[in-house]
Amino acid sequence: MFDFVYYSTMRKAEVITLSDAERSDLERMARGRSIPARLVQRAKIILKAASGMQNKEIVRELKISKPTVQLWRERFLALRLDGLEKDAPRPGRIPEISEQKVKEIVEATLHTRPANATHWSTRTMAEAQGVSKDTVQRIWKLHNLKPHLTKTFKISNDKHFVEKLVDVVGLYINPPDKSLVLSFDEKSQIQALDRTQPGLPLKKGRCGTMTHDYKRNGTTTLFASLSVLDGKVIGECMPRHRHQEVIRFLKKIDAETPPGLDLHVIMDNYATHKHPAVKRWLSRHPRFHIHFTPTSSSWLNLVERWFRELTEKKLRRGSFHNVPMLVNAIYDYIHGNNQNPKLFIWTASVQRIMAKIAKSKEALETLH
Repeated sequence: MFDFVYYSTMRKAEVITLSDAERSDLERMARGRSIPARLVQRAKIILKAASGMQNKEIVRELKISKPTVQLWRERFLALRLDGLEKDAPRPGRIPEISEQKVKEIVEATLHTRPANATHWSTRTMAEAQGVSKDTVQRIWKLHNLKPHLTKTFKISNDKHFVEKLVDVVGLYINPPDKSLVLSFDEKSQIQALDRTQPGLPLKKGRCGTMTHDYKRNGTTTLFASLSVLDGKVIGECMPRHRHQEVIRFLKKIDAETPPGLDLHVIMDNYATHKHPAVKRWLSRHPRFHIHFTPTSSSWLNLVERWFRELTEKKLRRGSFHNVPMLVNAIYDYIHGNNQNPKLFIWTASVQRIMAKIAKSKEALETLH
């Protein structure tokens, strides 16, 4: 008669050995009252595992599942304390759209156009690719694609662009001593628009309203000079925009600025600024130094930035019964500006501007 002996082999978990610093941190975590419960539990698992307890014993004592004990034991062995502080990565949902389809949508957005439109919309792209519009929207957002938006641009062809750029930016960044730098321009043909019906006021749950149609009640031209030093503006509204008005406004600048200072005036290349009569007047007033911006470079004239403020804050939503009412509104804004002027600080260097222009030219050349 034979006796049969059965041998069973049980896989034991890998032993955890703690340093003094690790043990101290884990004991602090296990006792902590202000520490999240999940971290307290993980610390207890590792402390008991380090004391020699097997997984099934830890399961019984802490009343948790065996996979949980195995998970955090393995995470600690791999990453030590850092492995306990972050939740274990979980498998993500299997994507419904293949990588190939995503690539096709991106390529179509960048390099094609729909047959009956100038650009793709989420719906037209979804129809063309056989997916939902929400899928297209997610893909566009992920790849930062915005086919519904465009930006306008104009690269100057001025032969002396660099010289003028260096000159004007130099005035902004490092103005000459004992002088004022003035940014000069005209905002022409400002219309006195009167809405055909009164709008509804702003209230909770509803924005203010105005009619889309209006009555034209004439125009005015604003001549303005912005002081780069303090943001104050010299301005005057005139009915016409000729060299006579330019001279008249230069006289106003001359009268309203300290007489002992040189005036460096930045202006664009509008024909009236270079009229022979204007040149003669400037020759008789040597404290005026004129600096022309490059052609097609209105962005280089700081007063344009102030014009935008005027339009947004005073003109766009305004309703004016006549030109004098419009002019008074403009003068009120100039007065308020000069009581608390806003300084526009130029920060772009010549090198930065030239690098951006070079990049734009390179991009344009690759398309032709």
